[in-house]
Amino acid sequence: MSETTRRRLVAIVSADVVGYSRLMGVDEVGTHARLKANYSDLVEPKIAAHEGRVVKLMGDGLLAEFPSVVNAVEWALDLQTRVASGNDDIPRDQRIEYRVGVNLGDIIVDGDDIFGDGVNVAARLQEIAEPGGIAISGNVQEQIRDKLDFAFFDHSMCEMKNIARPVHVWRWSPGGASETAPKADADPLPLPDKPSIAVLPFDNMSGDPDQEYFSDGISEDLTTALSRFDGLFVIARNSAFTYKGEAVDVRRAGRELGVRYILEGSVRRSGSRVRINAQLVDAEADRHVWADRFDRQIDDVFELQDDIVATIAATVGPEITLAEVERVRGKRPETLDAWDYYLRAIAAQHKMTKESVNEAIEFLEKAVALEPEFANAYALLGICHAHIGVLGWVRPVRHAYEKARAFADEAIRLAPSSPETNYALAMVLVMTGKADQAKTAARRALDRNPNFAEAHAILGMALTLCGELKEGLAACHQAARNNPRETRGIWLYNAMGHAYFMLGEYDQAIDISKKGLHQDPTLIGALLTLAGTYAVLGRKEEANHYIEDLLRLIPRYSLRALRKTPMFVDPELIEKLVESLRLAGLPE
Repeated sequence: MSETTRRRLVAIVSADVVGYSRLMGVDEVGTHARLKANYSDLVEPKIAAHEGRVVKLMGDGLLAEFPSVVNAVEWALDLQTRVASGNDDIPRDQRIEYRVGVNLGDIIVDGDDIFGDGVNVAARLQEIAEPGGIAISGNVQEQIRDKLDFAFFDHSMCEMKNIARPVHVWRWSPGGASETAPKADADPLPLPDKPSIAVLPFDNMSGDPDQEYFSDGISEDLTTALSRFDGLFVIARNSAFTYKGEAVDVRRAGRELGVRYILEGSVRRSGSRVRINAQLVDAEADRHVWADRFDRQIDDVFELQDDIVATIAATVGPEITLAEVERVRGKRPETLDAWDYYLRAIAAQHKMTKESVNEAIEFLEKAVALEPEFANAYALLGICHAHIGVLGWVRPVRHAYEKARAFADEAIRLAPSSPETNYALAMVLVMTGKADQAKTAARRALDRNPNFAEAHAILGMALTLCGELKEGLAACHQAARNNPRETRGIWLYNAMGHAYFMLGEYDQAIDISKKGLHQDPTLIGALLTLAGTYAVLGRKEEANHYIEDLLRLIPRYSLRALRKTPMFVDPELIEKLVESLRLAGLPE
């Protein structure tokens, strides 16, 4: 260790504000002022009075350390009770509440900062504390037992993200254990075997009851839009709307509705403008997954509603998948079921290395062994084998393509109307030289889920490969408008780069291809586009640089191999690309 780096055993406190994004959306100035007042009155001086120190502030949260566990918990209890009493005269939707996690652990101290598992556990404890409550680890409970007048109740052992071993968690809330513990006569509904979500009625914050129809319309349309995602279980509108007008505890709502995720929000309309806040919450872990604010000008109220719903739905679907992937990473191998293997396969396949794609195939084979009619697992198996063939990771490649098509066809047989299986078939068709047929499959996926960003992207690629360049770009821009996550942007950037290059719009081709490489340095299509574009522009040194990068990834790649690439349907496109790459220095 360096002179500034050392270890010590301390009590670590992690705290953050519940629903910070929503609060800022409701009253940005007032929320900021109250947070500053809390920090100056309740946080910094009280931490110092308990012999602790603030390590750092993190947006709406903070990290602190104390030499004594008792002091740390006493400060947390003092904070929560004072904040709760100060909220009495504040409207419920504007109240500031904190979650606090306390852990005792060995940490690494580097300058003024602290690191290590002890810090990570404190952060995870904070995430599962109730609003206005405190969660502590078992070793903290041992230290404070019989030393404080406040009782913590046993929350059992909890698996935590990126923490190797389960942590024994104890919790306290202002109402006491009896209010927060599940009641014997109100057992939570079992969760479905796929991600589950309820869209609670969005709050009308406009102060005008006549605007209720707009906030209700957003909620109802979001329920419909999310129902089109084949991998989601969505609670019906009538059940979710029983919470209308209530101050909802999302953990309670999740238990009562039998869902893991809650989507909630608010609508504030003023004159010709509207502000919509939305947040996705993991009700089981009681933590925020995603939040955003949308400010729009009202021209056509129905068009505005459609735009907002499409944007939120297209974002929430992938966010839930990523949250599920993170959740499964912490599970022990012996507890994995078919859905867990599928999620692990998604994470592995997105890394796009030979080893990770093969690992994804192993996970998917285990998934279909456990559940032989798991259509989405067969769909992803098709995509993985097509990638193996396109990237030349197996010889002869036709065997990979045959497997890809067989798995995609099996997925369609099991779920012919699923957007995901039709999207997978479109992907396989594009990669095996049947882009004209891929257009039909991609459009079938979009007929069933118009907010499916990945299907817009693969449609854009299919159109581009068929020489329908402007139509291909339009589909790609729709995919970008629907906000696909970075890990799903590969086909989007490849297609747009190719289309701009073929249209002679070279600056745009360079810009979009570099964005693709920034996300994935192994993006073959982007390397080809950049090398060809720079060669056509006479910038041979830059063109050769990307050829070298390409040959490092595929050492035997050549003009002959490029001509044999099955993906381009329009022969003029492949010839233009071949000639430009000859100029760039790709060997015959």
